[in-house]
Amino acid sequence: MDWKQHKKQLLKDPEFRKEYESLEPEYQLAAALIRLRLAKGLTQEQLASLLNTKQESIARLEGGSSLPSLSTVKRIANALDAELEIRLRPRRKSTGATLVTRAG
Repeated sequence: MDWKQHKKQLLKDPEFRKEYESLEPEYQLAAALIRLRLAKGLTQEQLASLLNTKQESIARLEGGSSLPSLSTVKRIANALDAELEIRLRPRRKSTGATLVTRAG
């Protein structure tokens, strides 16, 4: 059984699905960080140097095993010349407004 089939089986379990979906924001942040870093032609070591941190810290962020503070995300966005956008929206589309905050 390959990973896609295995994942499909696991997601049938409501408890597993809930936990899996709860981690989505962390994985989206990690994926965006990797894409932006690579688009800038930077290694993890070079980005770490720009942020005055260690390469291991960047690896943890990109691996999704470390959740950065908002101030750290702002510093990363600045180092990558990126616009930071944070959205809070109702879980159900039938209710009110969306809050969008931009920093950077």
